[in-house]
Amino acid sequence: MRTGTAARRGDWSAAKSVPTATTFLLLIAAVLPFRVPDYATVTPLFVLAAIYYWTIYRPELLPPLAVFVSGLTLDLLTGAPLGVSSLLLLLARTLVLTQRRFFVDRLFPFVWGGFTLLAAAAIAFLWLLGSLLEGAMLDMRAAALQWVLTVACFPAVGYLLMRIQRAFMSAV
Repeated sequence: MRTGTAARRGDWSAAKSVPTATTFLLLIAAVLPFRVPDYATVTPLFVLAAIYYWTIYRPELLPPLAVFVSGLTLDLLTGAPLGVSSLLLLLARTLVLTQRRFFVDRLFPFVWGGFTLLAAAAIAFLWLLGSLLEGAMLDMRAAALQWVLTVACFPAVGYLLMRIQRAFMSAV
């Protein structure tokens, strides 16, 4: 059993990996194959929710490199053009980081409202980019449904991340 400074240092090392680990777990959850027709086109952006949450509450523990690798991994697993998700997630992190002061110590509905706007912008960006790459307008209903599902899932994702933060990072 470790005691003293070494134990605190070990706990700190483990706690530093929690945001990145939970982001990757949510990434994997987003690409799990469900037997629902066309589910892949409307899958909630769990990774965006994780990056939004950690950028508000622990931005120093989710570095840009982890965000970039998350996006690259998402592109590889979904077959999206390489770099699209990385660009989106890095832009989202940067935007949230610049507005972070408005979300820290706020009630959840305010934080959820901010995520609602971020998700709308992110999905609109993906829809526009996809339309440009296809050379035709993609189905806007799929993008709207993805936005609704993403926003609807945020309270559960936020609650899960908050519980994980309290359990693993209370001493940090």
